[in-house]
Amino acid sequence: MTTRALEGVRVLDMTHVQSGPSATQLLAWLGADVVKVEAPGGDITRRQLRDVPGVDSLYFTMLNCNKRSVTLNTKSERGRELLTELIRRSDVMVENFGPGAVERMGFTWERIREINPRIVYASIKGFGEGPYTGFKAYEVVAQAMGGSMATTGFADGPPMATGAQIGDSGTGIHAVAAILAALFQREHTGRGQRVNVAMQHAVLNLCRVKLRDQQRLTHGPLPEYPGDDFSDEVPRSGNASGGGQPGWAVRCAPGGPNDYVYVIVQPVGWPPLAHLIGRPELATDPEWATPEARLPKLAKMFQLIEEWTTTLPKWQVLHQLNAHNIPCGPILSTKEIIEDPSLAANEIVVQVDHPERGTFTTVGNPLKLSDSPTHITPSPLLGQHTEEILIGELGIGDEELRLLKSSGVI
Repeated sequence: MTTRALEGVRVLDMTHVQSGPSATQLLAWLGADVVKVEAPGGDITRRQLRDVPGVDSLYFTMLNCNKRSVTLNTKSERGRELLTELIRRSDVMVENFGPGAVERMGFTWERIREINPRIVYASIKGFGEGPYTGFKAYEVVAQAMGGSMATTGFADGPPMATGAQIGDSGTGIHAVAAILAALFQREHTGRGQRVNVAMQHAVLNLCRVKLRDQQRLTHGPLPEYPGDDFSDEVPRSGNASGGGQPGWAVRCAPGGPNDYVYVIVQPVGWPPLAHLIGRPELATDPEWATPEARLPKLAKMFQLIEEWTTTLPKWQVLHQLNAHNIPCGPILSTKEIIEDPSLAANEIVVQVDHPERGTFTTVGNPLKLSDSPTHITPSPLLGQHTEEILIGELGIGDEELRLLKSSGVI
């Protein structure tokens, strides 16, 4: 019989919006039983960015698959008692409320550890301890304060946010790594522990190469960056690769917003590339033949390449470059991605049937484990599993359940 990696692990999910739900959804995909605790009004993202009136938004459904939902008013005394029982029965607890919110409910780390010494209690916050602790954190705020925006965009333009949600979902992935490490350590110690992950820190971890370049700047300009005007800060690098091999996004025919191919020019790839662009003499010209010779004129090099690529559609450019083992990739629009048959075959773009909104498309589990397959189920309706959990697992009677509903506890 097939088992799943985290089978038998109970996760108490007290998260909302994106950073926390993205983490707990990954845990659910790995086989954990994730119980999402929501206030009676539900996670705010159930109603945000709705495209179909009266049903849960894609914002919510795409971050909360494979979970169970229980409603609980933790401001009430009975609600806190029931939360205590859920903590007692869980292996992991995850929250991403504002600083101090869970403590104000009466659940400090000391109290949680007293209830369940084996629990791994993970918190996702915007910032670590210090002057920023009380700041409200959002995706792009984390990008701004983690080094991403200052180094994204073109040198003559403003700081730019990236479309990748590195502040929210990026932090969620960091939280998953920490939670799994804590569960593994518990196998040796028998104890749970506190896990803290800050959005600013996660973004900074993803921007580590820019800190590398900040230190390199003390020894002179960075030749792989476009432009010659360097200050004492790492500049925005446009579409430069930022690595040891120069790269750029070059335009293709017919010139639409995503008719581009990203090309990396390795030393071994220059001779065939010179032939492809109709300039075979550059393969042996001392002014172009070596990486050192090409480095001062990268803009001109990519201009020559683009003069060729603009005559062809991007898929034809891709085919010709790949035929010569030249590293490259087309700029795929979201429409192309959602319609890509290979992504569907890899179950990274998947169709999910929802009981109210019908079929929707979502991102599948990027973590592929040979002995732990993922079957994605729809996000739960608000409170869908409240009775199942309170009656079937906590032993609440039918009469008390009715009282809990009438008094607004659930």
